Amino acid sequence: MKLFNTLTGAKEEFVPLEPGKVKMYVCGPTVYNFIHIGNARPMIVFDTVRRYLEYKGYEVNFVSNFTDVDDKIIKKAIEEGVDSDAISSRYIKECKEDMAAMNVRPATVHPKATEEIGEMIGLIETLIEKGHAYRAEDGTVYFRTKSFEDYGKLSHKNLDELQSGFREIKVTGEEGKEDSSDFVLWKPKKEGEPFWESPWCAGRPGWHIECSAMSKKYLGEQIDIHGGGEDLIFPHHENEIAQSEAASGKEFAKYWLHNGFLNIDNKKMSKSLGNFFTVREIGEKFDLQVLRFFMLSAHYRSPLNFSEELMESSRNGLERILNGVEKLAGLEQRKSQGTGLSEKEQLLVKEAEAFKAKYEAAMEDDFNTADAVSAVFELVKFSNTTADENSSREYIIYLKKTIETLCQVLGILTERKKETLDEEVEALIEARQKARKEKNFSLADQIRQQLLDMGIVLEDTREGVKWKRL
Repeated sequence: MKLFNTLTGAKEEFVPLEPGKVKMYVCGPTVYNFIHIGNARPMIVFDTVRRYLEYKGYEVNFVSNFTDVDDKIIKKAIEEGVDSDAISSRYIKECKEDMAAMNVRPATVHPKATEEIGEMIGLIETLIEKGHAYRAEDGTVYFRTKSFEDYGKLSHKNLDELQSGFREIKVTGEEGKEDSSDFVLWKPKKEGEPFWESPWCAGRPGWHIECSAMSKKYLGEQIDIHGGGEDLIFPHHENEIAQSEAASGKEFAKYWLHNGFLNIDNKKMSKSLGNFFTVREIGEKFDLQVLRFFMLSAHYRSPLNFSEELMESSRNGLERILNGVEKLAGLEQRKSQGTGLSEKEQLLVKEAEAFKAKYEAAMEDDFNTADAVSAVFELVKFSNTTADENSSREYIIYLKKTIETLCQVLGILTERKKETLDEEVEALIEARQKARKEKNFSLADQIRQQLLDMGIVLEDTREGVKWKRL
C-alpha cells in the first residue's frame, strides 16, 4: 500500500509503527454552526481511509477532535446571549447527525478541547522547561519558532518565506513576542470569555496546541497517519509538528495526508458570493449518500468542483449500483436452494475477482477512490450481464456479497432507504391496480401518467408493483 506523504512530497510504502495497528489523527471541525460541505470532504475521505485499513485487517485507533472553544463560538454565544458551551454542545450534536447521514462512522475517540485543558497546560510547561516557549509580561505564552530547526519541513518553505503567512489568533498585543514568527500557546482571558486557570494567567489555549495535546493523550507521542484539509498544512499542522517534536524529541507523525480544496461552481466557497452550503442544506435536495458518492468520485488530493449537475450525475451513478444489487436480491429471493456453481460460473467468478483486484489496487495506490468506484461500476455491469434466472443461488450470492463489501468499504449503503408515500399516492396506486384487475386499461394508463406527473415512476415486476421517485 502506498500513500502520498505531504512531508516528503512523494508516495511511500505504508509501514505502520506497530505491525497490524494504525494510530490515526484527523483534525475535526470548530463547532459554531452547521458543518459545511467543505468540512464534509475530509470527514468522508478519512472515514474511507479508516474503513479500507480495517478491511485489510488493521486495528485502527482513530481520533478526531471537536474544537469547542474559539473566537467564532464566543461571538455566536454573545449574539445569542448564552454560554459558549451551549453553542458548542448544540453544534456537536448537529454535526454528529450530519456525519451519520453521510455514513461517517464515529471516531474511536472524539475529544473536546475544553475537556483537555490540563493536557495542554502540561505540554506547554514541557515546552517552557525545554526552552521552546516563553511567557510574555501579560501572561501570553508563545512558542519560540526559531528554537525548532526543522520548522517549515511540512510546507517545504523556509521560515523567512513563511513570515507573512501566519494565521495568528490575535491577542491583546504582540509586543511580547521575541520574533514575529512566534505563535500563541496560551492567551490571557478577555471580559465575557470562558477561561481556565494556568501557571501563567487565567486564559485559554491557542488553536494549535489543542491537537498536539489531544493526539499525545489518546495516541501517544508518535502516530502513523495525520490527516486534514490542505488548508491546514500551514500554519496549523506545521505548528503541531513543532510543538509535538520539540516536546518529545521524536518524530510526531510518519505520514501526512491532505485532501484537496472543494470549489462551488468553479469558485471558492464563500458567504459573500452566495455559494456557501451546509451539509444540512444539501440534504434537503439530495440524499447525503449521494454527497458521499460525489466526494469519492475524485481522488482525495485533487481539487473537487461541486455543482447540482455533478450531484445529479452522482445520484444516477449511485442508482446504477443500487439497481444492480436490487436485481441480485430479487434473483436470490426466487432461488429457494443452491445447486452449486456450474463450470461456467466458476470461470465467471474468476473474471469477477479481477474487478475486485482492480478495486484493491486502486485503493492501495494512495486511496484512489475514483478508480475504485470505476471498478465497482464494471463489476455491476458484469453482474447485470451474467446473472439471470438460470444462475445458481451461489453465483448470485457471490456477486451480491462482493459488490456490497466493496461498497461498504467506501461507506456506500447498497440498500435503498424505505420511503413513505403520502396517502394520495398510495390511493392512486391502489386505484390503478383495481383498474387493471377490472381490465380497464385506459384508466390504469391515465393513473400511471398522473403518478408520472407527480414524479413517481411505476414498474410492474413479477414481485408486484415497484416505484421510485424521479
